[in-house]
Amino acid sequence: MVVSNISETTTKPILNWIRKETRRGLKIGGLCTAAFSLAKAGILDGKRATTHWENQDSFSEEFVEVDLTKSVFIIDGNRMTTAGGTSSIDLFLKIIADDHGEELANAVADQMIYSSIRTDQDSQRLSVPTRIGVRHPKLSLVIQMMEKNIEEPISPSVLAKDVSMSTRQLERLFRRYLDRSPKRYYMELRLQKARNLLMQTDMSVINVALACGFASPSHFSKCYRTHYNTTPYRERGSKSSRITI
Repeated sequence: MVVSNISETTTKPILNWIRKETRRGLKIGGLCTAAFSLAKAGILDGKRATTHWENQDSFSEEFVEVDLTKSVFIIDGNRMTTAGGTSSIDLFLKIIADDHGEELANAVADQMIYSSIRTDQDSQRLSVPTRIGVRHPKLSLVIQMMEKNIEEPISPSVLAKDVSMSTRQLERLFRRYLDRSPKRYYMELRLQKARNLLMQTDMSVINVALACGFASPSHFSKCYRTHYNTTPYRERGSKSSRITI
């Protein structure tokens, strides 16, 4: 099944309807990427919100007035957003609990065979150790620093120093557990974000390169081709034929 691009399906009539219902004072929720539609309508400005982690990079680039979080769901006043998937169940169980009590919410969860109810304090992504399948505190800390510093990459020597290691020790750590160098792993993170931005936004290739820590568009294009076997420009050209959720 082909799923339409959320930016293309967020039409003017839909935006007008969202704004009209908002003026009526109704509670409005956006499940998964529908948060884009709410933000496009301007009703999430100054609000906390969430969306699926794959779409967070593009969302934060376009809607700077929205306080984007990594929570499974967010309720901020009469605005509700979820990360999609089962996180929408968590939101509905929260609504039931608020309106009718925890006992009924738990009964509904049991009926659905839903054994772990999450709150808005839970993060939608697995922890770094779980994601990479390695429980090494210093490795996890370095990867977290990499993920938080994509636009302005940190050198391996500084990363190593921050976790009280030598650069050579850090190199051996990455080789042992991830079979790649810290530099290579960092590059893959940056290129993954670049691909998300190319496929989910209308940002220029140059701006995508800058947002992912590449000072030179030519260097960005070379690295992208090496990793994805295509250029950023061709990737952008194929956007309309891809499935975007």
